[in-house]
Amino acid sequence: MNIKRINRISEEVRKTVSELLTREIKDPRIDPMTSITKVDVTRDLRYANIYVSVLGDKEVKEDTLKGLESAKGFIRKEIGNKIDLRYVPEPIFHLDETIEQGLYMSKLIEKVNKEDEEKRGSSDE
Repeated sequence: MNIKRINRISEEVRKTVSELLTREIKDPRIDPMTSITKVDVTRDLRYANIYVSVLGDKEVKEDTLKGLESAKGFIRKEIGNKIDLRYVPEPIFHLDETIEQGLYMSKLIEKVNKEDEEKRGSSDE
């Protein structure tokens, strides 16, 4: 299948699931600070690998994934209603921690820069 079409479908699935998270899914286990970072639909359109970013501790992340797993049928039905496809991809949720890793790296860089400034400031005097 054409890679451009798969990318468009992936983007539509991402938009649909993001909208469902903010407006329609009311599971208390799903953290309000949950976002969909990426969706990869397989070439045969059978599965949608959905990468979810959750801000919080490990317990909050696990609860959010459990809540999303329990809402999988509803999410698949809504994807089918909003996107006209022959086969509605089955959502598979994965935890995406790239945002948190990026924040951690930014803090490390700031810390090193601050220490470097302090060393240069004290050596100039």
